[in-house]
Amino acid sequence: MNPLVTTDAPEGTLRTMHIIYALHALGLVIGAFGAASVVGSFLFGWPSIIAVILSYLKRGDARGTWLESHYAWAIRTFWLALAWALAVTLVSIPLAIIVVGIATWVLGLFLLGLWAIYRVARGWLRLKDGQPMLAG
Repeated sequence: MNPLVTTDAPEGTLRTMHIIYALHALGLVIGAFGAASVVGSFLFGWPSIIAVILSYLKRGDARGTWLESHYAWAIRTFWLALAWALAVTLVSIPLAIIVVGIATWVLGLFLLGLWAIYRVARGWLRLKDGQPMLAG
Protein backbone atom coordinates (compact mmCIF):
# COMPACT_ATOMS: atom_id res chain seq x y z
CA MET A 1 0.00 0.00 0.00
CA ASN A 2 1.20 3.53 -0.70
CA PRO A 3 2.65 4.99 2.55
CA LEU A 4 1.16 8.38 1.70
CA VAL A 5 -2.35 6.94 1.67
CA THR A 6 -4.05 6.72 5.03
CA THR A 7 -5.74 3.48 6.00
CA ASP A 8 -8.54 5.23 7.85
CA ALA A 9 -11.62 5.85 5.80
CA PRO A 10 -14.93 7.26 6.93
CA GLU A 11 -17.41 4.43 7.55
CA GLY A 12 -19.87 5.91 5.07
CA THR A 13 -17.40 5.76 2.17
CA LEU A 14 -16.85 2.02 2.64
CA ARG A 15 -20.60 1.36 2.77
CA THR A 16 -21.16 3.59 -0.26
CA MET A 17 -18.50 1.73 -2.23
CA HIS A 18 -20.22 -1.59 -1.46
CA ILE A 19 -23.48 -0.05 -2.73
CA ILE A 20 -21.74 1.15 -5.91
CA TYR A 21 -20.35 -2.33 -6.66
CA ALA A 22 -23.77 -3.85 -5.86
CA LEU A 23 -25.50 -1.47 -8.27
CA HIS A 24 -22.99 -2.27 -11.04
CA ALA A 25 -23.43 -5.99 -10.36
CA LEU A 26 -27.22 -5.59 -10.48
CA GLY A 27 -26.91 -3.87 -13.85
CA LEU A 28 -24.83 -6.78 -15.15
CA VAL A 29 -27.26 -9.38 -13.77
CA ILE A 30 -30.26 -7.60 -15.29
CA GLY A 31 -28.46 -7.72 -18.63
CA ALA A 32 -27.51 -11.38 -18.27
CA PHE A 33 -30.99 -12.58 -17.28
CA GLY A 34 -33.23 -9.95 -18.81
CA ALA A 35 -34.13 -8.81 -22.28
CA ALA A 36 -31.16 -6.42 -22.56
CA SER A 37 -27.54 -7.31 -23.24
CA VAL A 38 -25.03 -7.37 -20.39
CA VAL A 39 -23.16 -4.37 -21.80
CA GLY A 40 -26.33 -2.48 -22.67
CA SER A 41 -27.72 -2.95 -19.20
CA PHE A 42 -24.37 -2.04 -17.61
CA LEU A 43 -24.04 1.18 -19.60
CA PHE A 44 -27.64 2.34 -19.91
CA GLY A 45 -29.49 0.65 -17.06
CA TRP A 46 -30.51 2.68 -14.02
CA PRO A 47 -28.38 0.71 -11.52
CA SER A 48 -25.08 1.52 -13.22
CA ILE A 49 -26.04 5.09 -14.00
CA ILE A 50 -26.86 5.63 -10.32
CA ALA A 51 -23.58 3.89 -9.38
CA VAL A 52 -21.42 6.14 -11.56
CA ILE A 53 -23.19 9.29 -10.32
CA LEU A 54 -22.73 8.11 -6.73
CA SER A 55 -19.05 7.42 -7.45
CA TYR A 56 -18.52 10.99 -8.63
CA LEU A 57 -20.47 12.46 -5.71
CA LYS A 58 -18.72 10.46 -2.99
CA ARG A 59 -15.15 10.02 -4.23
CA GLY A 60 -14.04 13.25 -2.56
CA ASP A 61 -15.00 11.78 0.82
CA ALA A 62 -12.48 8.98 0.23
CA ARG A 63 -9.62 11.20 -0.93
CA GLY A 64 -6.34 10.18 0.69
CA THR A 65 -7.64 6.77 1.77
CA TRP A 66 -7.33 3.32 0.26
CA LEU A 67 -10.94 3.63 -0.91
CA GLU A 68 -10.04 6.41 -3.33
CA SER A 69 -8.66 3.79 -5.73
CA HIS A 70 -11.99 1.92 -5.68
CA TYR A 71 -13.95 5.04 -6.64
CA ALA A 72 -11.51 5.66 -9.51
CA TRP A 73 -11.76 1.98 -10.54
CA ALA A 74 -15.57 2.06 -10.68
CA ILE A 75 -15.64 5.31 -12.65
CA ARG A 76 -12.94 4.13 -15.05
CA THR A 77 -14.73 0.80 -15.60
CA PHE A 78 -17.92 2.57 -16.66
CA TRP A 79 -16.24 5.03 -19.06
CA LEU A 80 -13.88 2.45 -20.58
CA ALA A 81 -16.84 0.12 -21.20
CA LEU A 82 -18.71 2.94 -22.94
CA ALA A 83 -15.68 3.82 -25.07
CA TRP A 84 -15.11 0.20 -26.08
CA ALA A 85 -18.81 -0.36 -26.84
CA LEU A 86 -18.74 2.65 -29.16
CA ALA A 87 -15.52 1.47 -30.79
CA VAL A 88 -16.86 -2.05 -31.37
CA THR A 89 -20.06 -0.62 -32.82
CA LEU A 90 -18.27 1.83 -35.11
CA VAL A 91 -15.96 -0.89 -36.44
CA SER A 92 -18.79 -3.39 -36.88
CA ILE A 93 -21.22 -1.14 -38.77
CA PRO A 94 -19.16 -0.90 -41.99
CA LEU A 95 -18.29 -4.60 -41.73
CA ALA A 96 -22.00 -5.47 -41.53
CA ILE A 97 -22.19 -4.88 -45.27
CA ILE A 98 -20.20 -8.07 -45.75
CA VAL A 99 -22.02 -9.84 -42.88
CA VAL A 100 -18.80 -10.17 -40.83
CA GLY A 101 -19.78 -7.03 -38.91
CA ILE A 102 -22.66 -8.73 -37.16
CA ALA A 103 -20.31 -11.39 -35.79
CA THR A 104 -17.66 -8.84 -34.76
CA TRP A 105 -20.29 -6.74 -33.01
CA VAL A 106 -21.79 -9.70 -31.11
CA LEU A 107 -18.36 -11.10 -30.19
CA GLY A 108 -17.02 -7.68 -29.22
CA LEU A 109 -19.95 -6.90 -26.94
CA PHE A 110 -19.84 -10.40 -25.44
CA LEU A 111 -16.15 -9.99 -24.57
CA LEU A 112 -16.82 -6.52 -23.24
CA GLY A 113 -19.55 -7.95 -21.00
CA LEU A 114 -17.10 -10.51 -19.61
CA TRP A 115 -14.56 -7.73 -19.01
CA ALA A 116 -17.14 -5.63 -17.13
CA ILE A 117 -18.10 -8.63 -14.97
CA TYR A 118 -14.41 -9.22 -14.22
CA ARG A 119 -13.81 -5.56 -13.28
CA VAL A 120 -16.80 -5.38 -10.94
CA ALA A 121 -16.00 -8.74 -9.32
CA ARG A 122 -12.29 -7.94 -8.90
CA GLY A 123 -13.02 -4.55 -7.39
CA TRP A 124 -15.67 -5.85 -5.02
CA LEU A 125 -13.48 -8.73 -3.83
CA ARG A 126 -10.56 -6.39 -3.12
CA LEU A 127 -12.93 -4.02 -1.31
CA LYS A 128 -14.19 -6.91 0.82
CA ASP A 129 -10.56 -7.77 1.69
CA GLY A 130 -9.78 -4.15 2.58
CA GLN A 131 -7.27 -3.78 -0.26
CA PRO A 132 -6.89 -0.81 -2.58
CA MET A 133 -7.19 -1.28 -6.33
CA LEU A 134 -3.98 -1.41 -8.28
CA ALA A 135 -3.54 0.70 -11.41
CA GLY A 136 -5.53 -0.44 -14.39
